[in-house]
Amino acid sequence: MSRPLVLVVEDEADIRELVGYNLAKAGYEVTAVVTGEQALAAVENDPPDLVVLDLMLPGMDGLSVCGRLKKDPKTESIPIVMLTAKGEESDIVKGLNLGADDYITKPFSPRVMIARVQAVLRRASAGLADEPDREPVARTISIRNLVIRPRRHEVLVDGEPVDLTATEYRVLLFLAESPGWVFTRKQILDGVHGDNYAITERAVDVQIVGLRKKLGPAGGSIETVRGVGYRFKE
Repeated sequence: MSRPLVLVVEDEADIRELVGYNLAKAGYEVTAVVTGEQALAAVENDPPDLVVLDLMLPGMDGLSVCGRLKKDPKTESIPIVMLTAKGEESDIVKGLNLGADDYITKPFSPRVMIARVQAVLRRASAGLADEPDREPVARTISIRNLVIRPRRHEVLVDGEPVDLTATEYRVLLFLAESPGWVFTRKQILDGVHGDNYAITERAVDVQIVGLRKKLGPAGGSIETVRGVGYRFKE
């Protein structure tokens, strides 16, 4: 069995070498580039199984790279783990809104980095259960004019497709699978990203705002339960 290919995009040589060394030691095949432009070319030439992407890059920055990859149907399913500077929470939220799957804050523990990469790849592998020749992992959810098709990773409002980021989609599906149930922000984070996800619960509010805006009137199905969290109307 071939080893998973990880593309490392990092302009600082010492960090690039540290990330590449530890990934290779953990059993991954590694390709490393320095700029955002090189990253897009590398993905086109040899699509990786995952991208470790620094946000602060010369020329095209990491957020732009993330946005380009997630908007392209050919690359939108490639998981992205962001490398961010300590305290850059605004960039973390922007990256997650663009569809990034996780992030690692510098300086970081190599063991934590490997654990994050492994967790993201496991989630991506679980998504392969949606292949057409297999049974869907969840039924189609239809609530009024909103339709969610987990097998196709598709959301429709009044029959028209809605363009959601990967994180927005997971938040919507998490709530819609249990209509009427109230979830705290932490429960939503844990349900979408796994336990001990190191980001403030405020990020959930950002995702909800984005969802409501994109869903239009259907976004009213996501209710705020003051002092508790959110629920999807039954």
